[in-house]
Amino acid sequence: MEFLSYLISGISLGSVYAIIALGYTMVYGIAKMLNFAHGDVIMVGGYISICATSYLELPGWLSVLLAMAVCTVLGVVIEGLAYKPLRQATSLAVLITAIGVSYFLQNAALLIWGASPKGFTPIIPATNAQGEPNALPLFGGQVSISYISLLTMGACIIIMLALTFFTGQTKLGKAMRACSEDKGAAQLMGINVNRTISVTFAIGSALAAVAGVLLCSFTTSLMPTTGSMPGIKAFTAAVFGGIGSIPGAFLGGVLLGIIESLAKAYISTQLANAILFAVLIIVLLVKPSGLLGKYVPEKV
Repeated sequence: MEFLSYLISGISLGSVYAIIALGYTMVYGIAKMLNFAHGDVIMVGGYISICATSYLELPGWLSVLLAMAVCTVLGVVIEGLAYKPLRQATSLAVLITAIGVSYFLQNAALLIWGASPKGFTPIIPATNAQGEPNALPLFGGQVSISYISLLTMGACIIIMLALTFFTGQTKLGKAMRACSEDKGAAQLMGINVNRTISVTFAIGSALAAVAGVLLCSFTTSLMPTTGSMPGIKAFTAAVFGGIGSIPGAFLGGVLLGIIESLAKAYISTQLANAILFAVLIIVLLVKPSGLLGKYVPEKV
């Protein structure tokens, strides 16, 4: 039963990574940009949720909507000011800019909210008013799944299915796929490439806000650097599953969460992150495009 408990914990943690990775893979798949500031948008979403519940006294679900709205605007602003002028620039210039935006957001949060960790009230508390755990018992109570874990898993699956439907069936989603294939040809067909990329950043940033609230509901604390390591792990998950693939990001996130949980339980807490990246290296040596990624030959 211990293994099952660790497995459930890994799937719930991996669901958070998957939501973040879906934002990464959307931006990279459409704009071919590695937005390393994505992890810091997660942090901003967490702080907005704290402000909404602490100062505005809004309910948890409303604080999530407010965080999504603020992060959506933030994502569009970041894309317009930092990335849009670099449409024709080299990948290295975009990467350096993304790192600069990341440090800017961290230091802005440091100035606004301070360096000390802030307590985060989970959107579903660990216990109810009677002091009983908010969890679903399984196997006669030997194993239980917290309601926040169930919410995280459910949200991850719904988001993945919604994005798959959106990119495959809607007009805007098809425009995103066209931009992903060939921006020049898409523009000749009447697609507004700049607007399409901005919408992609908006969607990715909204997902980052959701992931930020769910992540902080597990860790119950928040500081300006909170989003850095989860952002790196989520990027690892996107590459692991096949960056640019929505089902791949989902699969990669869940698998990385399971690997991390089992590594901490059975090998070493200190070595868990090293094991994660070692698994990534092994997978990429065997399948360079990721588990569900497709190899696309480069045109010369």
